[in-house]
Amino acid sequence: LAEKVAQEVLGKTLKPRMANYLPFKDQDGTVLDQGIALFFKAPNSFTGEDVLELQGHGGQIILDLLLQRILKIEGIRIARAGEFSEQAFLNDKLDLAQAEAIADLIDATSEQAARSALKSLQGEFSNKVNELVDSVIYLRTYVEAAIDFPDEEIDFLADGKIEAKLNEIIAQLDGVRKEAKQGSILREGMKVVIAGKPNAGKSSLLNALAGREAAIVTDIAGTTRDVLREHIHIDGMPLHIIDTAGLREASDEVEKIGIQRAWDEIGQADHVLLMIDSTLSAADQFQQEWADFLAKLPVKMPVTVIRNKVDLSGE
Repeated sequence: LAEKVAQEVLGKTLKPRMANYLPFKDQDGTVLDQGIALFFKAPNSFTGEDVLELQGHGGQIILDLLLQRILKIEGIRIARAGEFSEQAFLNDKLDLAQAEAIADLIDATSEQAARSALKSLQGEFSNKVNELVDSVIYLRTYVEAAIDFPDEEIDFLADGKIEAKLNEIIAQLDGVRKEAKQGSILREGMKVVIAGKPNAGKSSLLNALAGREAAIVTDIAGTTRDVLREHIHIDGMPLHIIDTAGLREASDEVEKIGIQRAWDEIGQADHVLLMIDSTLSAADQFQQEWADFLAKLPVKMPVTVIRNKVDLSGE
C-alpha cells in the first residue's frame, strides 16, 4: 500500500531510504503541498512493514487535505491509536517495554519522566531484564547438572558458586524492581501522605504545598476527618499530596472511619511525612511516637519526620 500511495500522490516510485523533494498531488493533479518523501522497504522500517513518510508544511488545513486525498485510495484507513507501535512489537522491532515507553514518552509531564521513558525506549530496561533472565538460566544449568549427575565427583553445590550466583541474581532482581518503581513514580507521580496525631499541623502543610486553602485549619483537634488530595509539581516531579485524619484512639464512629482511611493511604504511599507537634512531644514522647508509628508501617517505607511548631516549643 505504501508504494501504491507513492504512485498516486507523488506520481513516481521511490528508492528506499532516499529523500525526495516532490509535490503532493490531488486526484485531479492539483498540488496540495510539496515536501520531502521517504520510502522504507520492509523489514527496514519502524514497523517492519513498507512505510511511506511525507514531510509537508505545518498547518491543519494542509494536513487535512492531504489525509483526505490519501484516504480516497482503496485499502487505506486511519491507523488506530498505538497501531504503529503494535505492528513494531508484532514484527519484533520493539519489545513490550519499548512499546510502552513510546506512550510514556509522549505522555511525560516532566523532564525526568521523558528521560526515563527515552532510556526504556532505547532498550536499557529491557537489557537489564534480559541479563536477569540469562543469569537465572545459567544458575538453572548448574542445579540441573547436580541433580542429573549425582555420581560425578564434582560437587557443584559445595564450592559456594551456586549460593554466590543466587545472591547476585537477588541483587539484580532488586535493582530491576527499584528501576521499575522509579519509572512508575516518574510516570504517574509520587504518592506522599502527611500523617501524625490530631492538630499537629498536617492540613497547614498541605495548604502550604498546594499554595491555596485546600483544607480547613482550626485549633480544634480532629478537624480533618477524611482524606484530602492535592496534585502539585516540585522541580518537575509530579506529586500527589494526601492529608489524612489525625491518628489516635477515637470513640466517634465517623472519626474512626477517617483514621482507618488514613492508615489505608499510608500503606499505599511512596513516602510518608510524619508530623510531630513539638509543643506536646518531649524527647522521650517523640521516641515512643516514632516507635509506635514505625511498627505499623510496611517494611522499608520511606518516612520523613517533620517537627512542627518549634517556634512555640521554647527550644
